[in-house]
Amino acid sequence: MKTVFVIGSNSFSGASFIDFALNQGVKVVGTSRSAEPIDAMLPYKWRHHSQFAFHQLDLNQDLQGIIELLHAVKPTHVINFAAQSMVGESWRHPEHWFMTNVVSTVKLHDALRKCDFLERYVHVSTPEVYGSCSGFVNENFPFNPSTPYAVSRAAADMSLRTFHTAYNFPVLTTRAANVYGPGQQLYRIIPRTILFILLGRKLQLHGGGVSTRSFIHMDDVSDATWKIMHGGHNGDTYHISTSEVVSIRELVERICTKLNVNFEDHVEVVGDRMGKDSAYHLDSTKVRTELGWTDRVTLDQGLGECIAWVRKNFEALKASDYDYTHKP
Repeated sequence: MKTVFVIGSNSFSGASFIDFALNQGVKVVGTSRSAEPIDAMLPYKWRHHSQFAFHQLDLNQDLQGIIELLHAVKPTHVINFAAQSMVGESWRHPEHWFMTNVVSTVKLHDALRKCDFLERYVHVSTPEVYGSCSGFVNENFPFNPSTPYAVSRAAADMSLRTFHTAYNFPVLTTRAANVYGPGQQLYRIIPRTILFILLGRKLQLHGGGVSTRSFIHMDDVSDATWKIMHGGHNGDTYHISTSEVVSIRELVERICTKLNVNFEDHVEVVGDRMGKDSAYHLDSTKVRTELGWTDRVTLDQGLGECIAWVRKNFEALKASDYDYTHKP
């Protein structure tokens, strides 16, 4: 049985991918800097999985421990979801974002390239590296990052290009559109909107919600990531996205309609965040044509799943933190 090693296993994307991978019949070892959160936030705990082991290890503080665990487990595949990931907050302590997303991440890569048991390394990146762009962009679009977060992610991506060229490091990079689904952190727009409406609280809509995004269900992203991990070409980048684009305002309006409430009664328009990109839309032709992937969950269906998840776990979620808490 193959072993997949997931770094950033407590993240929404990481925990969802673990659930997907376990359903494919592999063993999974996960690491994250914090203890596991409540079960409602961990999709791999919603079914009985006996082939998963969690280790609390911080990429910044416990890198040697992660490396030792890698050599003990000898996974065939490593996938890295770990990152300081909040965009607006990266202006407050940019050095923290650069420490995690560049310095510690490059140290990890330097250790991984020396692991002779490793078949593939998947680096989960972000479309933020492109900055704001018009139209659908492909994987060769030039970087134009506009925030400390985006610059830090672009730096690691560029470093990996050199590692692949110099060492033939078997890296594949993914960039997904705005992911969502049951289990997502409550400070993200979809679960936050649903929870606040059910709590009778006003949702703050930054900039009026005029920026546009493509939202893709995490199940579809996990499926694409699995296909990329096994069938992609080393050194390549793959976009994972849908063709449907909506404004943030329209997204919130759809949720209000599904919950049978008035948008104006539950939303407060506030100023926009510094450096926020107005749009980034990804052309996912490459993963569709090369690997036969297609997205299956419509936004309407996915929003319904998210509402059902919040309702089912309402008591646990309303007792949780709604806002992002920064950890250096």
